[in-house]
Parts: sequence; C-alpha cells; structure tokens
Amino acid sequence: MNNQQNTLSRIFEVINKGKSGVIIIPPNPTIDAIAAATSLYLGLTKSGKNVSLACSQKPTSDLTAADKFQTGIGAGGDSLMISFPYTDGAIDKVDYNIQGEFFNLIVSPRAGFSKLNQNQVSFSYTGGVVDFIIVIDSPTLNSLGQIYNDNQSQFTGHDIINIDRHLTNAYFGTVNFVNKTISSISELILTVLQNIKVEVDRDIATNLYSGVASATNNFTSYSTNADTFENIATLLRMGAIKKTFKKPVSAPAPRFIPPTPQIVKPNSNFGPSVETQPVTPIEKVEQEKQAGQQQFEEKNPSDWLKPKIFKGGGLI
Repeated sequence: MNNQQNTLSRIFEVINKGKSGVIIIPPNPTIDAIAAATSLYLGLTKSGKNVSLACSQKPTSDLTAADKFQTGIGAGGDSLMISFPYTDGAIDKVDYNIQGEFFNLIVSPRAGFSKLNQNQVSFSYTGGVVDFIIVIDSPTLNSLGQIYNDNQSQFTGHDIINIDRHLTNAYFGTVNFVNKTISSISELILTVLQNIKVEVDRDIATNLYSGVASATNNFTSYSTNADTFENIATLLRMGAIKKTFKKPVSAPAPRFIPPTPQIVKPNSNFGPSVETQPVTPIEKVEQEKQAGQQQFEEKNPSDWLKPKIFKGGGLI
C-alpha cells in the first residue's frame, strides 16, 4: 500500500469512528479553500455525520453551503445560539420573561443606538462534542487565526486531519494529507470523498469545479497538469456546472496626473491668491501679468506689502 492510500485509509478510519466534527479554514480564504471545505461538509452531511464549518471571519461566497460557516467551534449540540451584528456599547441590557408557553428574550438597545434589525438575526446550535477536526488549506494551526487562539484546548486530545498543499506545511495533524505539487485543494477533497465512498452530487461537483478553476486561473497556471484535466473531466461527468466566480480585485495604483499650471492673481482684500488657470500662450501670460501689476499698483497704497503690527483689536 502506497503512502497516499495509507493516508486516505487513516482519514476514513478517523471520520468513520467519530460521529461529529468541524471543518476549519483560515481567515481571508481563497475560493479554492471555501469550495473544498463546503464540498467536504456537504459530503459528510450526506453520509450522516454531524459536522460544522468554521472560520475566524465568515467568508462571503455564492458557493453552496458557504452560508453555514460559523466563527466558533462546535458540531451542532443542544444549545441554541442567537447571533446578530453588534457595535460596542449598543446593548443596554438583555432580559427574558415567560408568557404562557413562550420564552421571550429581550434585547434593549442603549440610548442613541438603533434598535436591533430582526432580519439580521440568525440561529444555530452550539456546544456539541467534537470527535475530529479537519483543517483545510492551512500550513500551521496558528494560521487559523483567532479561532485557534481562542480554542486551543479544543485541538488537544482530538484527531486532526490536515489537508493542504502549501510548501511550508508543518505536518501538524494526526493524519496529514499534504500534496505540495497538486493544482488545488479541491482536487484533494475530491480524492477524499471518492475514498470514503460519498456520492458526489451536482452541488458538490460544481463547488469543486469552481475551486479548481479559481486555483488554476481557469486552468492556465503553471501547476495545471494532466491530472488537473482528468479531475475536471470527472467533475463534469458528475454534473458540475461551469459557473463564473468572483476574484479578489486589488485597487489599481493611482495614475499620475501632471498638475495644471497656476498663476498668481492679485486680490485687493487678502493679498495674492492662487487660482487655477488653463494653459495659455506665454505672450498672453506676460500681457496679463503686466496688466495685473498695473491694476495692483493703482488700487493699493505703496506700503501695502510692509509688515503690519496688530495689538488687541486694532492696528498700530
């Protein structure tokens, strides 16, 4: 048995013996990382596992199941969690009462702050026991950011499946499925799903296709090879839909625009002021300059430019 098959067997063993787990990706994830995580989430959910998605910063994506990401580690559980956007100091108090068969949670805003928008309230379950942790596209645990810093105890005593392609991967997992030459993380997830006998449906195939296409810049990057196209062919046969995806766009560098030539125009009340003028022939500029000088001398006393001394509210 080769090393890859041995690793895949260990992944199957860890997932099979556990009932619940969490899939974690680093903050500011790539489309490939989101596609890989959501595809594995959909596949494990189909196989009856209780899994959740986690990231220190909830990613924005139109990939299927991307809305399932949470900022905490949990695998369902029995505790109902109510979440909504919060600004520091915006909440005055939180209270509750029971009216008949209903439990009412009351959140009162502080004076000067807007009331809570009911359309921004979300509900989920937390507090569940995690049997295994799957880390995707992260060279180290510290790369997971705040979600690791706040939950380091959760990573102790649990099986960690490390799936990555970074050249600097630290092999921190109980099982390390690391391929530093593959074109995308999504292809590794396709291999995992096929190995644990999960049926890859259209949603999963479409997510994985988007991940591969993004990671390879539409199959033009140097890492694209024959295996990449074989995996893409497999996904298309599984029903993948070729969809456009949004790439992060960096702000363009500011274009240098030469300054508009300026001339000084006298102001009889406040002294010379700068006024922007369109470019004019040099002869016209000289004529305007002489006319302005003559007008200046006629309207202002000879000592106008001499220093003035002010005391109190008057001029000495």
